[in-house]
Amino acid sequence: MTDDLTASDRAHLRAAIHIAEQSREDGAHPFGAIVVDAGRRTVASFGNNSLPPEGDPTQHAEMRAVAAASRTLGTEAMAGSTLFTSAEPCVMCAGAAYWSGIDRVVYALSERRLLELTGAHPENPTFSLPCREVFARGQREIAVVGPVLEDEAAAPHRGFWR
Repeated sequence: MTDDLTASDRAHLRAAIHIAEQSREDGAHPFGAIVVDAGRRTVASFGNNSLPPEGDPTQHAEMRAVAAASRTLGTEAMAGSTLFTSAEPCVMCAGAAYWSGIDRVVYALSERRLLELTGAHPENPTFSLPCREVFARGQREIAVVGPVLEDEAAAPHRGFWR
């Protein structure tokens, strides 16, 4: 599923992976996300903030980036936007992307591969539900590209989920 990627797409995806690395260095879960508008400008970029005591379990990197982009652009201007994320969006984050008006999602690490890295860690109880299946049940189409650059995206997770 990589034939739809441009050099700009790869650069944005690598930037999301870099945010995941920074999140880990900051003591948070290693996830990162970026939203770019229809003009390919970065509108929002965030790491994960779901760890206690300050964190909130709804503050996944994708949720934070999508919420900020939606506040910045407004609903109509979200058309044509892309969510780039270091890992496949979970059910919650896929829903946020859908309702915010994002038209495309590009992710690096698949949910299946993430589960191999996290195991049954209580801080990351993964769903076995690909984002494509979540989007397929909606009333509008969202293009999905991924997994892409999985080995690069797996690096920040290695040794984290012990």
